[in-house]
Amino acid sequence: MNNLELSDKYKPILKQVKEFIANEIDPLTPEFYSEVGLAGGDRWKYTDRMLEILASLKTKAKAVGLWNFFLPDTDNPNAPTISNLDYAYLAEPMGASPLAPEIFNCAAPDTGNMEVLERYGTAEHKKKWLEPLLNGEIRSCFGMTEPGVASSDATNIETSAVLDGDEWVINGEKFYISGAGDPRCKIMICMVVTSPDAEKHMRQSQILVPMDAPGVNIVGPMKVFGSDAAPHGHMHILLENVRVPKENILLGEGRGFEISQGRLGPGRIHHCMRSIGVAEKAMELMCKRGLDRVAFRKPIAKLGGNFNVIADSRIEIDSARLLTLKAARMMDLVGNKEARSYISAIKVLVPNITLNVIDRAIQMYGAAGVSHWTPLASMWTNSRTLRLADGPDEVHRMVVARIELAKYQS
Repeated sequence: MNNLELSDKYKPILKQVKEFIANEIDPLTPEFYSEVGLAGGDRWKYTDRMLEILASLKTKAKAVGLWNFFLPDTDNPNAPTISNLDYAYLAEPMGASPLAPEIFNCAAPDTGNMEVLERYGTAEHKKKWLEPLLNGEIRSCFGMTEPGVASSDATNIETSAVLDGDEWVINGEKFYISGAGDPRCKIMICMVVTSPDAEKHMRQSQILVPMDAPGVNIVGPMKVFGSDAAPHGHMHILLENVRVPKENILLGEGRGFEISQGRLGPGRIHHCMRSIGVAEKAMELMCKRGLDRVAFRKPIAKLGGNFNVIADSRIEIDSARLLTLKAARMMDLVGNKEARSYISAIKVLVPNITLNVIDRAIQMYGAAGVSHWTPLASMWTNSRTLRLADGPDEVHRMVVARIELAKYQS
């Protein structure tokens, strides 16, 4: 239970992943993002050069077997099985690179959506949507959050789906739908109410909604700390009399909450795995700046209590990593449901620690730390959203506390 070591099979692969990021992805990342908005001034279109960079890197990654790491316990020949523990080690270096997750086809929200399709989709669903996702040919999004209700409680969802003959008719409003701005996003797994009079955890269903279906209207991007996050985006979407075949429902009517619990467990831990990589990147930038920058005739790392700052950061990162690896190990041993206390614990701990480390790095850089001259500002804003994504801190603390109290209740 306490063996948190990377398996022998994936030790050389982890080395490959790190080298591929350093030698292939990192050199092209600045050029890729410099192209945003150059496609006729449209920030939601990819330039030919952006597509060329993505295609060339994905081809190279596939050629050396660095592709689709994330599906545990699957029979799909295009998705080699991997434990959650092993994937945790691989996801960490990916998190330090904004492009790496997509290049290895391990990017959110696609990973969670592919897991849903693998576990709950029909043969037709898998052929139409899972196969092109596994091949990296399309992107996807997950439509749960709504502006009118506290969506941290999935039973609050109001978007409705009514069966009309052989079609579901969907009406509602979603916002902060990550990835929906990408023109390659072709499918949304949408949380809807299909049985409003049922028991509260049986009212919801999940339905596959093609993004080009009539009535799917993208109002625009929700800006995150002033950024539109183009060309990925977090979009505001209106669903107005959207019609999809009744076969597009996943698992069955009233099973949406159940699917969400299966999806969000892995999704939450994937976020945390990548966040550790972000924290390590901030640590690297902080230390290099502290050694290179001189004030009052000393490197600033040796001034103003910065030894404590650096030491605290190392202690916190390593603590967060160990708890994340423990959560991954428990998921492998007892399943996502039984490991939910560990999953919720890291979902609280890791984003907060990552924010602490980034903030300290910003202080080490001074004014440059909040500017476009370093990645720290965008790292901070991205990490801050993780205290809300896949459930806010308060909900996860409640989960941990309830499980802890249950140990002492008769």
